[in-house]
Amino acid sequence: MELLAPAGNFEKLVTAVHFGADAVYFAGKKFGLRAFAGNFENEEIYKAMDYLHKNGKKGYITLNIVANDNDFNELDEYLEILEKAKVDALIVNDIGLVSYISKKFPNLDIHVSTQANINNSYAADVFVKMGAKRIVLARELNINQIKKLHEKLGDKIELESFVHGAMCISYSGRCLLSNYLTGRDSNRGACVQACRWKYFIREESRNDELEMQEDERGTYILNSKDLCLIDHLKELEDAGITSLKIEGRMKSDYYVASVVNAYRRALDGYKDFKALRDELEKTSHRRYTTGFYFGADDKEYIEDSMPVQTYIFTAKVVEDAKDGHVKVEMRNRFKKGDKLEILSADENFLKQIEITEITNSKGEKIDDVKRVQEIVEINCPYLLKVGDILRVEKKEEQG
Repeated sequence: MELLAPAGNFEKLVTAVHFGADAVYFAGKKFGLRAFAGNFENEEIYKAMDYLHKNGKKGYITLNIVANDNDFNELDEYLEILEKAKVDALIVNDIGLVSYISKKFPNLDIHVSTQANINNSYAADVFVKMGAKRIVLARELNINQIKKLHEKLGDKIELESFVHGAMCISYSGRCLLSNYLTGRDSNRGACVQACRWKYFIREESRNDELEMQEDERGTYILNSKDLCLIDHLKELEDAGITSLKIEGRMKSDYYVASVVNAYRRALDGYKDFKALRDELEKTSHRRYTTGFYFGADDKEYIEDSMPVQTYIFTAKVVEDAKDGHVKVEMRNRFKKGDKLEILSADENFLKQIEITEITNSKGEKIDDVKRVQEIVEINCPYLLKVGDILRVEKKEEQG
């Protein structure tokens, strides 16, 4: 199965490739649903696609807004750029856009977005006849429904499904809450994630408010747990899924690295599966769920928890290690005596370095790295590579 990773900017795209993604999805400055991600200027799209293809990877561009007529005025010029950049596919939601692109730009493959709400083989077949190569299934389908849908469709179209990350509480991501509360349209890329805010409930005739809390039956607010299916990749493969999609174009570089690394290793048969589950605890996340995949016994339980993580991103390797040392770019403070854990795509994964020596860019020996993005050299007994990450275990907060 293809491992498909998110990239909000070029650095995250490189990180996704470094840690084993087969393909990356990202957006230009127009027509995407993550307007507040870094996204890619036109020249960066050329650069990104060139980088991906040189590394044997694929790149998919999102054009998944709910389109207005005015959007079509600028569309041809943008599609010509994407065609020239040799983008491997476009992720499209709007049926009008699907029809327009398939007829006018037949060389551009189309992947139909999860926001098209494809829940059945008849809907899928409509997009097959329109020339779509892949559909990203509605998140509300369970594993048996996916299997039956695949049996009906056969090899007429590829199936992609989300396996990890944040979930929108609205139906397949079609939400009006942000629009209603702030005027920012989530269906055109400007969602403020209002579902993540804390809410209170008040009876009409009273002035006091009650915070929404959890009881034995669940919770009653708008915020979803995060999806995690690392334990169920074989079931997804058996159901006919050909691409595993990780959510997170707004997430950090460290998130992309740790999640892609865990799923890559799981797909490649990494023996210590507990280490991979632990890996997904080390980056920022809400409590995990399997969403709708396994029916009513494990639904998309909602909650108001803040994200948690067990490790802190400390530094990123900027030059390959040599002579027992490595140059790193600081991301969070560290000092002599700290034990840093390695996040790497190779055999150095989970090894530790105890910091005994730090040299700054002026050649001075220092004990503490405080300046964000400062380049320093540290002792390192392992052959770390550019893009590898160092992290430190998060200390329990004192109450």
